[in-house]
Amino acid sequence: MGIPNHSKYVIVGAGIHGLSTAYHLAVSLKNSGRGSGNDIVILDKNGIASGASGIACGVVRNNYFQPAMRELMAHSVDVWESDIEAYSYHPVGYMQISCEFMHEDIRTIFEQQKAIGYESELIEGTHDCDIYMKNLFNDWQAQNITSVLHEKRGGYANNTKSIYGLATKAEAEGVRIISGIEVKGFKRANGSSSAISTVETQKGSIECDYVVIGAGPWVRDFWSMLELPKTVSIKSKDGAVHDGIGMWTFWQLEEGVLKVDPNLFKTNDGNMPPVMHVDTDAELRSTVDNSVIESEGKMWGLYYKPDFHFGGVQGGAMPYPVTTPVDELQLDPYGPASPEWISSPEFAHMWVSALAHCHKRFESTMANFDKEPSGGVGCFTPDSFPVFDEFFENCYIIADSNHGYKMIGVGKLVADHIIGEKTPLLDPFNFERYAKGDLHPVSNSPFPWS
Repeated sequence: MGIPNHSKYVIVGAGIHGLSTAYHLAVSLKNSGRGSGNDIVILDKNGIASGASGIACGVVRNNYFQPAMRELMAHSVDVWESDIEAYSYHPVGYMQISCEFMHEDIRTIFEQQKAIGYESELIEGTHDCDIYMKNLFNDWQAQNITSVLHEKRGGYANNTKSIYGLATKAEAEGVRIISGIEVKGFKRANGSSSAISTVETQKGSIECDYVVIGAGPWVRDFWSMLELPKTVSIKSKDGAVHDGIGMWTFWQLEEGVLKVDPNLFKTNDGNMPPVMHVDTDAELRSTVDNSVIESEGKMWGLYYKPDFHFGGVQGGAMPYPVTTPVDELQLDPYGPASPEWISSPEFAHMWVSALAHCHKRFESTMANFDKEPSGGVGCFTPDSFPVFDEFFENCYIIADSNHGYKMIGVGKLVADHIIGEKTPLLDPFNFERYAKGDLHPVSNSPFPWS
């Protein structure tokens, strides 16, 4: 498919952010009488759902210690719930199950969820938590649990199905999605304006009025094309300024699938369970040889859910930093020959043992771990939270810092921003927060995105 010489709106990336922005922008243009989806083109180097969105585990949750993230995710859950069928969304809920080290954080999250009307239930104390969990799962056996936050909304979506559903909705509004087009650079307008006038691709140039970049972990490359700063100065809460902080870091995300009948993991009453997330400091022993994997007092965590799309119980554990220097990392983490994102034996041992730590039913299932590629590489900002901001007058960058897939509502908010209906939900994620010291609070979770 050829490319147009001109499009009012050029969106880079046919994943969750690019497609959501395109669809919601098309609807807004039509409703306001200011245009239609015919004014929008999406470019992707490979194709729909070919990157991070296509292999996302699909968890949708509100569980954040940061108020701005919590409000943004409540908005995103509204969007997921707006078309459950098209988005292949399963509203089963979400559970954060934690040890005492995180107890105060979890209570804070619960109180603030209550303040914004997001339905959840908090159970506190070892005894009451154990009773609550065993009422759901009669084989529950996790140790050191003193709080359970049960979000009644949220759940998960099937990755590729939801992305193709979103693409179908966008195309029905007239949006044109062009695959196999790699963006190589941008040209600026002449004169005093800094605006982007042209998007350059390997198959020609497209003149445009506005650009949206929703490229997931490839955002570093577009940031570089636009000659934005490689380092930032960060003002901490005590007023100290820390210079020369790298804008991007990469983390390896390890996930996997236990190839068992998903029906093996249901609640006592035969229903599909909530998405489960456990953070604890209990001793973790191997389900194979009873050796110590994590010692008592050291935080570790996992998340998991039964998923017919994956064909088993799917989930993951804590990521770890990629040691290759940022400028040298050749980022193609989703190709079939890329060894960086094949689940390691160490991960498999830890994750299946952690499942067995939580549920007796998983004690003899190590042989069922699927050795197919899973996970990926995530591109993180200096504080591990998103940067959503407009640059050069007409270029909106969605740098999700690996929070991406669950944030389907960001595209709707970016579309509102483009047509002039700006929202305060995006304000806490502007790029200037680093220099101003308007930083998000940090939780005690072992996961960098919580």
